[in-house]
Amino acid sequence: MGIYLNPDNTDFKELRNSTICVDKSLLIEYTNSVMNTKDKYICVSRPRRFGKSTDANMLVAYYSKGCDSASLFSDLNIAQTSTYQVHLNQHHVIFINMQEFYDNCDTIKELKEQLSQILLIELKAAFDNILYYDDKNLIISLKNINDQAKQKFIFVIDEWDCVLRDKDAPQEKKSFLVFMNSLFKDQTYIELVYMTGILPIKKYSNQSALNSFDELSMLNPTPFEEFMGFTENEVKKLCERYQMNFNEMKAWYDGYHFKNGTSVYSPRSINKALRIRACGNYWSKTSSFENLRFYINQNIDGIKESIVQLLAGDMIKIDPDIFNNDASEIHSKDDVLTYLVHLGYLGYDELEKKVYIPNKEVSDSFVSTMRKSKWENTIYFLENSDKLFEATWNQDEETVAEYIEKAHQEVSIIQYNDENALTYTIYLA
Repeated sequence: MGIYLNPDNTDFKELRNSTICVDKSLLIEYTNSVMNTKDKYICVSRPRRFGKSTDANMLVAYYSKGCDSASLFSDLNIAQTSTYQVHLNQHHVIFINMQEFYDNCDTIKELKEQLSQILLIELKAAFDNILYYDDKNLIISLKNINDQAKQKFIFVIDEWDCVLRDKDAPQEKKSFLVFMNSLFKDQTYIELVYMTGILPIKKYSNQSALNSFDELSMLNPTPFEEFMGFTENEVKKLCERYQMNFNEMKAWYDGYHFKNGTSVYSPRSINKALRIRACGNYWSKTSSFENLRFYINQNIDGIKESIVQLLAGDMIKIDPDIFNNDASEIHSKDDVLTYLVHLGYLGYDELEKKVYIPNKEVSDSFVSTMRKSKWENTIYFLENSDKLFEATWNQDEETVAEYIEKAHQEVSIIQYNDENALTYTIYLA
């Protein structure tokens, strides 16, 4: 048992000890089914606070030879499947949180050297009877272990894309991707690779830099829809258990819909709302909030106008395929809006190829960004909209008329003389 090779199950044990724990263990049934096949390379990208690290910790606890996790899984859904006992704590697992190494290194070269050195120390301690051809080369050493001891490895990598989310390291990204590709592609020592991050794999000339991976994201999550967050049925059951209003929870946190009918919620937000027994804006305060403000303030291709449209309830068509999945390569409005889907600030309709603001929590984040970014005109209209809503609720017809007229004079470009024109003006108001 080591820190990175065959780690223990402490992190997953803490989750099982928590008051709120949703069973996502059938993810393991899928990973069991693709192990040692051509589909053994999995890259799952989704926003912060959507359970990426939780899933990674679960896989480590299930597969790692460094622990006994039978008591942690015996009452979960995976225990009822045919492959459960076959793989339970039967594999050599290498678990890497790439953010940990990236934060401690000044360059990608240093990251690769530090990562290789640490893994080699643990590998040589565990496999001390191997003749290593080059004991300073991680890939060759893994090949030596596979060839002489007939052992394979499962790699679980969390925050794998942290390098690609850095706007200030464009020159080193290709070097990092070459390293990752060399470590995994067509290597006989691989049983399974499960990587999690926020961005999908970077593209060069519309081709993935790690083209052996199946990529699952908020744009195209099939067949992982139910594992991308808490499903609606799971949230309903939690609301019943904790006597919370489901409709209020839905208004605050629903909105990430997939084409198979699955709808998911942010686990972080649901957990927080249940624990303090009140809905509120919890997720955005701990996510990549500055990214949202930075890209909107650039006003690329009139992005501010698009955000106002989205706040008004519109959906906007995008071409997500042009984005290279690199935070340093934002060139168009489609790039910005696609990036915001990956960050969780926008939902995506896969059939219509349109984005939208998913819920109240995210809408509040946009409004907060506007206030801090001094969008004076937009804030003025938002405040008028709030006052109009309040006046409507209070049946104050004079104030309602006043703010409808404001919208007509200050926002609408049409002279209304029929129902459709009036409807449009009210919509803008």
